[in-house]
Amino acid sequence: SAIGHVHCRGTFSLAGEIMFVNNDYNLISFHRGYYIRVRAVDHCVQDFLLKTQSLPRTQILSLGAGFDSLYFRLKDMGLLHHTVVYEVDFPNVACQKAALIKGMKELSALVGDTEGEGLGAITFSGEYYKLLGVDLSDLSELERALEEAGLDNEIPTLFIAEVVLTYMENTRSDALIQWAAEHFPQACFLLYEQVHPEDPFGHVMQQHFSQLNSALHSLAQYPDCEAQQRRFLEKGWTECSVMDMNEFFTCCIPEDEQQRVQTLEPFDEYEEWHLKCSHYFVLAASKGMEPSWTPLLPSKLSGIPGLRRYGHHSVLIKPNVILTTGGFGEEGGQHCRMRNFHVLSKHAGYWKAVCLTQNIPDKRWGERLYHTVSCLSDTLALVVGGRTSPSSAGLGMLWLKFPKICNASDSNHIAVELVRLQSAAEAAASRWRHSVTETTFKGEQYLFVYGGRSALEPVLGDWYFLHTRELSCTVIAVEGPIPESRHSHSACSWEGGVLIAGGLGAAEQPLGSVFLLREVEHGFQWQTIETHPPLVPRYSHTAHVHEGKLLLVGGVWFHASSVPGVTVIDLMTGLCLDYVINEHLEWPLMLHNHSSVFLPDEKEVLVIGGGGNCFSFGTHLNPEPVSLSLSNILISH
Repeated sequence: SAIGHVHCRGTFSLAGEIMFVNNDYNLISFHRGYYIRVRAVDHCVQDFLLKTQSLPRTQILSLGAGFDSLYFRLKDMGLLHHTVVYEVDFPNVACQKAALIKGMKELSALVGDTEGEGLGAITFSGEYYKLLGVDLSDLSELERALEEAGLDNEIPTLFIAEVVLTYMENTRSDALIQWAAEHFPQACFLLYEQVHPEDPFGHVMQQHFSQLNSALHSLAQYPDCEAQQRRFLEKGWTECSVMDMNEFFTCCIPEDEQQRVQTLEPFDEYEEWHLKCSHYFVLAASKGMEPSWTPLLPSKLSGIPGLRRYGHHSVLIKPNVILTTGGFGEEGGQHCRMRNFHVLSKHAGYWKAVCLTQNIPDKRWGERLYHTVSCLSDTLALVVGGRTSPSSAGLGMLWLKFPKICNASDSNHIAVELVRLQSAAEAAASRWRHSVTETTFKGEQYLFVYGGRSALEPVLGDWYFLHTRELSCTVIAVEGPIPESRHSHSACSWEGGVLIAGGLGAAEQPLGSVFLLREVEHGFQWQTIETHPPLVPRYSHTAHVHEGKLLLVGGVWFHASSVPGVTVIDLMTGLCLDYVINEHLEWPLMLHNHSSVFLPDEKEVLVIGGGGNCFSFGTHLNPEPVSLSLSNILISH
């Protein structure tokens, strides 16, 4: 049975276990092993609640819940707005737990009015909390009892099995896993239990449980994390990720919290701690969830080479497939202009690098910095501008051609072809630090090329409309107040128009203006977007739009006391709020000269590359992509 830990206002006893207060994982009376177990489970549960909070109804089904206090902790934290929690355990365990809850006014208050108690397997029943006494190995009885208690197979459901299934015969636990996948179209499964029976620590671990008459049945057939992952995928789950506790502690717990834990009490049992953590794992499986449920995705993306660069460009060429081109970075241990292309592909919740081959007829591609890439279809992208040096920028335009990718898992190898364009729009392409944005006029698609700088002009304020089919410049009337010339600004599409924000002006001063180029009857019109408080001037940032909110990521400004994090501007009200990025990285994250891709389903920004020469102090290149979760600020804004 799962062991509960943290709870509300004061302490209370539940089946002999002491609960602590203020949602603080206190290790005074608990070994680190219990701490990491609670953190892993709570991390995944709260991620499920966060990702589904916009849905009208969800439910959690805790299998073999024992005396776990999960419901009471979540309820006291205010996280159960529309989620019903069902707990199942043997009838005698459920009866003992029901008696404990009834005998404690703090717990009874969190359950509220009860109804339907003593009806069949239903031992205790409130509006959002149901306690059932059922043997999990009897699937038909379990299904009947859950239906009687009101479980709805059609709404998103999180199953929790915290050191439970391993005590069942494999045929029965496998059947339970498969039953959950088959009967619930939108479901997630959280599993926490043991692994690695073959080494000395594993032998001692097995012997311990055998002496307690609680043999670990799953270990023989599913001895490692990979076997457990295959188990779920073979039983009907479409997504599955798994980590042992050493990896979870390193990748999913913030560095400041790790340090707090390490200094909380005198500790000298490092061997036991790391060996224990290598013998327990947490697994998160899902099916039918939009977006995919990936609570075990690390905050930083480790082990992805080839993206230590700046002055490059990244573009989403297909959902979960990102192409990065050009820039200056590190290759083969040397700093150089980057010739290689790089593709990131996301599959089963993880990003991986993809092998590319190239047909590059123009050697000058290898020197291209501060260019743009616009994806016009799932097989075609347009490269515009860029420079080799500040005195030479005649790189023009290139077609980037690649094969159609049906899904991310098919993209293990991509052949890219570059085709030089002889276009009448060379003036539009002879620039760098500019922007190219998709826009629409009278139902036709155009690329709006704006600003930047050239070999002749240190800052440009002109623009061009490129018709996407002919790549010819089209004259379209534009009225309204013309923005100040700028480069290193951001631009993104919004409602058929273009949003321009920030940039560096003619006086080499950051700009804090935001403009909308919107379609009117006879052409386009520049419109100033007033923000309050005023946007702090910045440049070398990236930008995205999501549900009427403009997101500005990073950049450079003249405030030495801080660095730009993420700024959110409500385009309806003009409200402008700055958010600091809480770094939990061993290396400094420099958010300029980077590229970023917004993943709307996950409400995440993937920051790729960034950095540069730090004057005479050396060069810093962000070594790995970083995922910034924006869920909280997009909801609160």
